[in-house]
Amino acid sequence: MVESILRLAYLFLEIEFAGEKLCDLGFDPPHQSDTRTIYIANRFPQHGHYVPQKFADNRIISSKYTVWNFVPKNLFEQFRRIANFYFLIIFLVQLMIDTPTSPITSGLPLFFVITVTAIKQGYEDWLRHKADNEVNGAPVYVVRSGGLVKTRSKNIRVGDIVRVAKDETFPVDLVLLSSDRVDGSCHVTTASLDGETNLKTHVAVPETAVLQSVANLDKLVAVIECQQPEADLYRFVGRITISQQMEEIVRSMNSFLIIYLIILLFEAILSTILKYAWQAEEKWDEPWYNDKTEHERNSSKILRFISDFLAFLVLYNFIIPISLYVTVEMQKFLGSFFIGWDLDLYHEETNQRAQVNTSDLNEELGQVEYVFTDKTGTLTENEMQFRECSINGIKYQEVNGKLTPEGFSEDSPDGNRHTLMKEEELFLKAVCLCHTVQISADQTDGADGPWHANGIASPLEYYASSPDEKALVEAASRVGVVFMGTSGDSMEVKSLGKPERYKLLHVLEFDPNRRRMSVIVESPSGEKLLFTKGAESSILPRSKSGEIDKTRIHVDEFALKGLRTLCVAYRRFTPEEYQEIGKRLHEARTALQQREEKLADVFNFIERDLELLGATGVEDKIKEDHVIQHGLVVDGTSLSLALREHEKLFMEVCKSCSAVLCCRMAPLQKAKVVRLLKTSPEKPITLAIGDGANDVSMIQEAHVGIGIMGKEGRQAVRNSDYAIARFKFLSKLLFVHGHFYYIRIATLVQYFFYKNVCFITPQFLYQFFCLFSQQTLYDSVYLTLYNICFTSLPVLIYSLFEQHVHPHMFGNWTFGTLVFTVMVITVTMKMEEDKGSVSSACDFAESKHRGEDNRQLLDPSSLQDSSYVH
Repeated sequence: MVESILRLAYLFLEIEFAGEKLCDLGFDPPHQSDTRTIYIANRFPQHGHYVPQKFADNRIISSKYTVWNFVPKNLFEQFRRIANFYFLIIFLVQLMIDTPTSPITSGLPLFFVITVTAIKQGYEDWLRHKADNEVNGAPVYVVRSGGLVKTRSKNIRVGDIVRVAKDETFPVDLVLLSSDRVDGSCHVTTASLDGETNLKTHVAVPETAVLQSVANLDKLVAVIECQQPEADLYRFVGRITISQQMEEIVRSMNSFLIIYLIILLFEAILSTILKYAWQAEEKWDEPWYNDKTEHERNSSKILRFISDFLAFLVLYNFIIPISLYVTVEMQKFLGSFFIGWDLDLYHEETNQRAQVNTSDLNEELGQVEYVFTDKTGTLTENEMQFRECSINGIKYQEVNGKLTPEGFSEDSPDGNRHTLMKEEELFLKAVCLCHTVQISADQTDGADGPWHANGIASPLEYYASSPDEKALVEAASRVGVVFMGTSGDSMEVKSLGKPERYKLLHVLEFDPNRRRMSVIVESPSGEKLLFTKGAESSILPRSKSGEIDKTRIHVDEFALKGLRTLCVAYRRFTPEEYQEIGKRLHEARTALQQREEKLADVFNFIERDLELLGATGVEDKIKEDHVIQHGLVVDGTSLSLALREHEKLFMEVCKSCSAVLCCRMAPLQKAKVVRLLKTSPEKPITLAIGDGANDVSMIQEAHVGIGIMGKEGRQAVRNSDYAIARFKFLSKLLFVHGHFYYIRIATLVQYFFYKNVCFITPQFLYQFFCLFSQQTLYDSVYLTLYNICFTSLPVLIYSLFEQHVHPHMFGNWTFGTLVFTVMVITVTMKMEEDKGSVSSACDFAESKHRGEDNRQLLDPSSLQDSSYVH
């Protein structure tokens, strides 16, 4: 049995290498043990009592409904709304008792509202299903039954060996088994996770790295024991044993509805009380023209009171606008198309338009108080450029491919040197050796590498695990110290054309706690050297010699210029020291328990007593149209303490700043900061914007989530409410579209309640003239169509086209205002015309009645409808 230790990020990753074969670790449901056991290629033990672990499948589901649960689930969600539930009760009351209006007057509008809303929500969910199917149906190749089988992403099982080719996206969580490189290495990007477009290098364990054919991989019998999946994207510990064979306007509307419901109940109770007060007089209790039935005479007074109360409730129920929700839904859904059609939000270089994933939050775009944004890839281009450096207490700049001390021009004697001083060369060698940079395989062949006969270097194509590292290595190559690549465990460097080969002994990987990385190499002379680079807060305190004070000043100056800074140091080991270090490293790296803590202790033991070489300043280009403001800067350590013990104080300080910059944040910390402001007593509307999968938790926590479309992957876009191609588009999305939608929806909602009060008040006053006999003032058809059609369409058009800030037509009259005004005038004129016809009919009837005998007027046959004209 051969036992090796794995250490690899347990993630979904984007990949940029050719022909890798990997083993899927999957993700299981809530687990009961601390570890999990994976049998590669699902070769389970054939002897003994073995119960396979159950794991979740690989399907991605972002949709809300299925074909089977759409109707019940959608109905449940719709009837959770106060208005819909209220009208359902009214409809049931109309079916159960004798009411002045037909059940159709409530049932038909309710059916219309429910149907339109269901169609809208079903369509949006269908789009989510479509996006899910694209991911779940993506073709992948797995090793099964001795061959390479093509299947779909959703069919991958835990334990499958998956082949991923260059530029393909990882379909699942994977552990590297082998690649088409001899050393078993591969380079991947985590752009879809954290927005970093740089490459990370991973190396397969030697026992599986040699398995480069499908036939050999199919024969692999191995077991992986590893930790259960956890929230930390950058931590994975496991062991492989090989045998030799994821809204505000509605709340406001509900508040209005509750108020109007109280008004409705008050009117119904008042009308019922006035009816019985009026009927206290015997002549009005049972007038000759309105005889009671035998059932009414014998029924209980309490039951009659309840029945009359419900009848008045039905009569006045139109004060609650049943079509409000469906009109709001249509306004949001149709209005969302304007965002996608806006050419100002179109990015020509990538041919991407703004995308609306949910239309329910349009108006909240105009109410955002706090914006939470990712930096790398969102605010910046994620393209690093070397600007300055400090070597042995002297500042340098790159001028035309030469390292020039500050204050010297290219033409000055010191600025026109063709050689490098000892300190400068050592600093540049440290930069060229302490990294995870790789070179394209096509450029590593040839005797002279990138150097021509005239000594001028041709550019090399570098791939790096950090954009900073790539910028530094490229800068070093331009000034004369060129990293030529790696071959096995050797690293080749050329200093002004002179080749030197260093043996790579150990890599002390970067981690956010140490904030530095180191390499231990053996020089051509046999010396054991440690080269370290990292944040100044982690390098300067560990340095015992060198120009520490001057370098600290230079680092502060670089930071004030907005540059990303790194300090560089080194240490020489005696043979005894190196032997002790090698022993400790081996013990820590093979430990199965508390491996992280043991490695951290060993790294701290090694990275001490350093000699400071200098510092670097690299610029991450800010995307266009961004303004950098002064504000509060919080480092990772302070942030952890603030979120753990001083939440309230941290929140108050943040609110007092125009901008707050939080450094080195984990995804869950981002979400926690958003939640902290979101749940504050003021309940502000929050917005989060990002471009990587590490921003998803923040995007989902905020009221409004926006994803940046670009080269960093699509996870943020899939999980956001809106997606735009560039950060600069956010201003128009909020200040134009958001403002318009907020004003429009506010006008729409207020108008609906206003028109219904105007509609039902005459009905209430009419009861005083009909002896509270529950007669309706309006025809049933008019009752039904008033909310659905007559008064909904004009304000819907208004709410779609109104642009009160920047009118484009008719002077100060916008298109929406014009259409709305024309419709109001037309409806008013029509009502006046109908009123004139009614008045003429009444005058004719009155003149006819004057010429008749009073006894004839009291004839019961002529007073059947007397309650209408009392």
